[in-house]
Amino acid sequence: MKTIGLVGGTSWVSTVDYYRLINELVHEKLGGTNYARCVLYSFNFADIEDLTRRQDWSAMLEIMTPVCRNLAAAGAECIMLCANTLHVIADVLRTRIDVPLIHIAEATGEVIQRRKLKRVGLLGTKFTMEMDFFKKKLAAKQIETIIPPEADRAFVHSSIFEELGKGILEESTKQRYLQIIGKLAAEGAQGIVLGCTEIPMLIKPTDSPLPLFDTVKIHAEAGVSFALTGTR
Repeated sequence: MKTIGLVGGTSWVSTVDYYRLINELVHEKLGGTNYARCVLYSFNFADIEDLTRRQDWSAMLEIMTPVCRNLAAAGAECIMLCANTLHVIADVLRTRIDVPLIHIAEATGEVIQRRKLKRVGLLGTKFTMEMDFFKKKLAAKQIETIIPPEADRAFVHSSIFEELGKGILEESTKQRYLQIIGKLAAEGAQGIVLGCTEIPMLIKPTDSPLPLFDTVKIHAEAGVSFALTGTR
């Protein structure tokens, strides 16, 4: 079994889900007392939030690079960034480290492709929804991405930082998300990508008439596949 390097704390509440899912999946496949080999670095989210709000991706890359190298030095044989928005720097980060980086959007695109869907809605931070680092990975698999209108994007973005990232789950917020999903369905979305690692805490598969793509679960599955087989 290969050792997984996790870059977490972004936020800690979803990093907990990563750790749980990865261990559950390894145990499910190997049984007995088998669980994942992991090394974890957990950021103070306030530091990450500050750089994210300022969109200082160069500074983000500079703090992520030594962390990933240190994880590799500690025995990690792959790297997983435990947040969708962090993947804005993933392609450049790959060139700076000597172990594979398991990309959350690439893994998600593979799952959507297997479901033979061609058009999906994307929810996440405004950076994930509006920038192309996630969408271009889906487009490479001939998957079209649609996003909510500006007011809905602002609501989703705010809810992530002000509520979900703090572990606050409000019924009113959930209902607004479901309304947004309904609008995306009306625009032709065949499925919805929960493109922020906190959203699956609020929105469950039984809540939506459309298939939901939980990026935490998909990413965790890709990491475990690599750990056990050397491939995704």
